[in-house]
Amino acid sequence: MGSDIQRALLWILFGLSAFMLYDRWEVYNGKPPLFGPETQQTQNVSAPQGSADTPQASTASALPTETAAAPKADLVHIETDLLNLSIDPTGAVIVGSELRKEKQTTPWTDTGLVGMVLGNKPEAPKDVVLFTQEKGRTYLAQTGLIGGPYPTHKTAFKLVPGPLKLADGQDSLTVKFEGESGGVKVIKAYTFERGHYGIKVSHEVVNNTGNDITPSIYFQLTRDGDKPEGEGAMVNSYTGAAVYTDKEKFQKVSFSDIADGDRDFQAKADNGWIAMIQHYFVSAWVPTPGVERENYTRKVGDKLYAIGSIEQINTIPSGSSKTMDAVLYSGPQDQTRLDAIAPGLSLVVDYGWLTFLAKPIYWLLSFLHGIVGNWGWAIVLLTCIVKAVLYPLSLAGYRSMAKMKDLGPRMKALKEKYGDDKQRLNMAMMEMYKTEKINPVGGCLPILLQLPVFLALYWVLLASVELRDAPWIFWVTDLAAPDPWFILPILMIITMVIQFKLNPTPPDPVQAKMMAIMPFVFGIMFIFFASGLVLYWLVNNILSIVQQYLVNKQIAADRIKKQTN
Repeated sequence: MGSDIQRALLWILFGLSAFMLYDRWEVYNGKPPLFGPETQQTQNVSAPQGSADTPQASTASALPTETAAAPKADLVHIETDLLNLSIDPTGAVIVGSELRKEKQTTPWTDTGLVGMVLGNKPEAPKDVVLFTQEKGRTYLAQTGLIGGPYPTHKTAFKLVPGPLKLADGQDSLTVKFEGESGGVKVIKAYTFERGHYGIKVSHEVVNNTGNDITPSIYFQLTRDGDKPEGEGAMVNSYTGAAVYTDKEKFQKVSFSDIADGDRDFQAKADNGWIAMIQHYFVSAWVPTPGVERENYTRKVGDKLYAIGSIEQINTIPSGSSKTMDAVLYSGPQDQTRLDAIAPGLSLVVDYGWLTFLAKPIYWLLSFLHGIVGNWGWAIVLLTCIVKAVLYPLSLAGYRSMAKMKDLGPRMKALKEKYGDDKQRLNMAMMEMYKTEKINPVGGCLPILLQLPVFLALYWVLLASVELRDAPWIFWVTDLAAPDPWFILPILMIITMVIQFKLNPTPPDPVQAKMMAIMPFVFGIMFIFFASGLVLYWLVNNILSIVQQYLVNKQIAADRIKKQTN
């Protein structure tokens, strides 16, 4: 019976692995993932009311229409230690950004053994591009005023003369643009700080109309609905919009929801942020907290979607001015950086339905990484810690497995005695377990207790940008990608074969053969898993072998001692 349960657990793990691979295959063929993060549903918010002919200052209906346009030749290029930014003077809109410290991932099929067999050669890695208006892609950060004929993201702005590069030894850089419409001037200033992806964006609104005005300011992200360039075809990470408020917390808004006009998110708030999310990276507008705002989404063109936030500005008397500030973050989903920008912003790092377990595992991994300085060795230490914590519970299982191995000849004898009479065979085996004080379920614990950690680590490797392109040793240069030389899966097969030899052999020859080929089936499947995940399971196997060997040795010594007494 113990062997039956153990086999059942192995089949569960096998089925789980097969299910994850099938899920990847579904995504590869353009279908939605079978499991993973779901869009949070909350109260339905009706669409903002208003007329485009008589704009209301606080509603999305007053926003200018959008058209996909080709990039202009007179873009303003800004260079910092982390960013190469391009700003279109029309609207002073960010239309291009390259992350200088983040490189596009080399396709797995271009490296290692697969690359050699297919004849593929990896190209020199390029900087990750977020904002863009090239190669049929659109991803923009826009702002403007509504409530009158005021400057919008379609108004012509002029660059205020000044430096465009963050010089060595310089901690901050401010680039200003001026635009005017309807007697209202807007001075838009982008302030960059060394070592930060967060950009402070201020709008000084100067009223030269001769009358009091009460405009509203909008902060908008516009993006096409395609997956980011360079993302693996078998990655099922979320690409789309999101809204966060203190009341309703993190809420996703998919591109399909935007197209259908569904607004299942909190529209009215005086806090929070709006964002566009893709695998490993995010762009988010974080307006000044404490100011009433209206969050909105809208489809602005063919496969073109926008999410934004509108804030009403207090009355500005003629001849006066008022300044509105916001922070634009556009960079990697580094949880430390995100937490420093705004509450809840780190929730864009999506660990799916195992967030409750993946979060502490990520925290522990980060802590260990701070000690050893290498994410691969951090995973090794994590595995050791998990095994140490679970060892008291696993010890009973190891002892049961060791005793059951000793009972192999007796079990074989029972099999021969009762033949195909499974009922009498099981009763005899249970009586033998009872006499020898063996818990047949105990052997399942070492495997069963590892499954939640295994799945949680799977999501950590899938979602955490810190492990993207993170090397371990020698041939493992990206723990979030499969092993390009298949060395880790091969080592895992070897360790599983050793485990099979250490454990009792099923009395049924057919079942014994199935158990013997199981390591090779797992090894082939694990070829497609992230090398960090295979590393975890490999180290877990090695530690299990050591523990099982020591227990087996102790059981044998006790048996010899008992026989000599």
